[in-house]
Amino acid sequence: MKIVRLPDGTDVPALGQGTWMMAEDPQRRGDEIAALRAGIDLGMTLIDTAEMYADGESERLVGEAVAGRRDDVFLVSKAYPQNASRSRLHHACEASLERLGTDRLDLYLLHWRGTVPLGETVEAMERLVNAGKILRWGVSNLDTDDMEELVAAGGQACATDQILYNLTRRGPEHDLLPWLAAQGMPVMAYSPVEQGRLVTDEGLGELAGELGVTPAQVVLAWLLARDGVIAIPKAGTVEHVRENRTAADLALSRETVARLHAMFPLPSGPVPLAML
Repeated sequence: MKIVRLPDGTDVPALGQGTWMMAEDPQRRGDEIAALRAGIDLGMTLIDTAEMYADGESERLVGEAVAGRRDDVFLVSKAYPQNASRSRLHHACEASLERLGTDRLDLYLLHWRGTVPLGETVEAMERLVNAGKILRWGVSNLDTDDMEELVAAGGQACATDQILYNLTRRGPEHDLLPWLAAQGMPVMAYSPVEQGRLVTDEGLGELAGELGVTPAQVVLAWLLARDGVIAIPKAGTVEHVRENRTAADLALSRETVARLHAMFPLPSGPVPLAML
């Protein structure tokens, strides 16, 4: 498994597990827990969730999945922007920890930017670090200008920026990705298969067929080949998790990458960071 190094020297797997839209259907709960546990067994030990997902139920599901294996995983959760203040972030973090059944988060993210000043969020995050509630912090859905403001407000310790990035969302390659690389901050790519929409692309399906793999594996392999990128696809079944894991061992040729870029071209110039 390829690894990505965080700014503090911590290594994490380049392929993790997302949980957006998990825990929304009780009938799928057993399969989802089994999928997360299978992913851990396969080395996909970074698990991302958020207080927003299923109104906190995703965190409870993750907590159940990692019970007895807490030290084997790198737990990531995210706080609502309205909770990212001096007075509220501590309480939001404590609630997430309780739902997850753990005493600390490996990484805590601001889910997106709201009205709380970034400098205040940095201060609140650092207080949580000092209290041992989180080991490090980062952000999500912040564009280049936001990141510049964050660092100027004292946020040099930011560990990552979790963003929407995949073959159909290549805009960050113009400005945000180079900026983050220069700061030594990796990218965490959510919705790497565009919530499943990419796998229905006819051209991508034809290319995957020629390679003897699935479209999702091609998309993930393209993403994982980039330096400093952590992909967090969601998989609700053990079979799907295994499919994703195989993508980490798939090496795409230059010709294949060129065909992908022809199918999904880079925008002609910078575009605002998209969100889902």
